[in-house]
Amino acid sequence: MKTVSIQPGMTVGKGSAPLLLAGHCAIEGPQTIELAKRIADAVADLGFQWVFKASFDKANRTSAGAKRGIGMQQGLDILAEIGQTLKVPLVTDVHLPEQCAAVAAVVDVLQIPAFLCRQTDLLVAAGATGKTVNVKKGQFLAPADMAYAAAKVESTGNHKVLLTERGTFFGYGRLVVDFASLPELQHSGYPVLMYATHAVQAPGGLVGSTGGDWQRAPLLLRAAAATGFDGYFVETHDDPLSSPSDGPNMIPLQHLRKILQNTMAVHQALRAE
Repeated sequence: MKTVSIQPGMTVGKGSAPLLLAGHCAIEGPQTIELAKRIADAVADLGFQWVFKASFDKANRTSAGAKRGIGMQQGLDILAEIGQTLKVPLVTDVHLPEQCAAVAAVVDVLQIPAFLCRQTDLLVAAGATGKTVNVKKGQFLAPADMAYAAAKVESTGNHKVLLTERGTFFGYGRLVVDFASLPELQHSGYPVLMYATHAVQAPGGLVGSTGGDWQRAPLLLRAAAATGFDGYFVETHDDPLSSPSDGPNMIPLQHLRKILQNTMAVHQALRAE
């Protein structure tokens, strides 16, 4: 298993503390800074390596009328303030090759959305920044095929790659996670993360938007800890249903610390054997 460096003193892989990507689904404005501070309190002293996540653009929406986000420049300004204030690494999505260089000037990890995980130009542009690239597995993709996505990033000479499981289409409006496929994801040699809150989505489950059930996310987190994932990915909000995107899937902030405590307990128990 390769170890991947996110910033000095933070590496992911065998022997490292588990990575935790946690934050907002979409940057909503200056209030996202306050939410980040509350997440920092919730995850403090749990033993995770925390990276704050929030998106400036939600380009893959169900409806053309859905809110997309605050925009790249204002979003990057808010992310930069969070990083500087809390001294926390940052991750955000990129959707176009031309976004990568500007985003890499602010964040530590560039994230490739699941629906774009085969987009060669985007993967190459993200890799060319030299920053860590987190590629989310497409809901339509066989786990073993993620090695090809990783290879596109590697073609730039960048070997700082993370792969993220977020479920596979199971008929219409449902995702499932195949934990037995973890060895196929690990075959690439890169660390693998579990995106629990997107894996509980019900695509198109609401009128013109995605539904889901956040209460299933803790189960997926514990299962991921028991099966050997290298890190975990959750979105959280103090009032999820007020969020412009993915409200039903986000863990209410008041429950986050307990859920992560249980996840860490399973993670540590497995590795103590």
